Amino acid sequence: MQIGLMNNPMEPFEKEILAIGDAGYDFVDLTIEGPHIQYSDIDKIKSFLQRHGLFIVGHTDPCLPYAYPIKGIRDASIKELERCASIFSALGTKVMNIHPCYTFPPAMKANQIELNIEALSDIVEMASSFQLTVAFENFRAPFDSVSTFKRILAKVPGLKVHLDFGHGNMGIDDGVAFCKEFGEEIVHVHLSDNLASGDHHIPLGSGNIEWKNAIQALKSVGYNGAITLEIFCRDDTVRFEYLEISRKLLYRYWG
Repeated sequence: MQIGLMNNPMEPFEKEILAIGDAGYDFVDLTIEGPHIQYSDIDKIKSFLQRHGLFIVGHTDPCLPYAYPIKGIRDASIKELERCASIFSALGTKVMNIHPCYTFPPAMKANQIELNIEALSDIVEMASSFQLTVAFENFRAPFDSVSTFKRILAKVPGLKVHLDFGHGNMGIDDGVAFCKEFGEEIVHVHLSDNLASGDHHIPLGSGNIEWKNAIQALKSVGYNGAITLEIFCRDDTVRFEYLEISRKLLYRYWG
């Protein structure tokens, strides 16, 4: 198991690498979203990562309308995802996450699963040219159930699962159910707590997720890969204290 953190996109990436590395984490869940989205100096970023003994996992902007049923919008979104893929590949990762697309005309909301499937097929093919695996993240309805994910994975060969336990606590099927169903299909994991009423990203143990059961379910399917503690904090002076509480809880139940 490797434990990492997502960089805060409001801060320069170099500053975030330094803070994450100094705190003793294994990797950066590199999110490419505004305002710091360029990452043009790959050699400089590699040097920073190597200096702090960090690797990366790829995280894309959750707001990209990549499945919108207007070709120009879809093409522009996939072009941005291709830019992300090129950066992730150059930095040595093998996994790139993607969130469900929820942006559709009201009259086409009923078709959103099929529209996602159509676009995801193109994205998986594009990512494979960079030797990247695309991991689809569970989130809000209708992308919150095992049945929807089974339908999508059956129609998009090569697509894998990015399991977010915080999102699972808000939806139809929780992280334990996803572990039981998908097992080896899970290639990345996010952990954060909430009160089921929203995606609060609070420290583990401060919401209502049963973490002992959740972590044991993850271990039971043989997962031993990268786990991001996706804990957010507006006060940077206590950010890593909240994260350390979460890391200790994860270690305790991992055994």
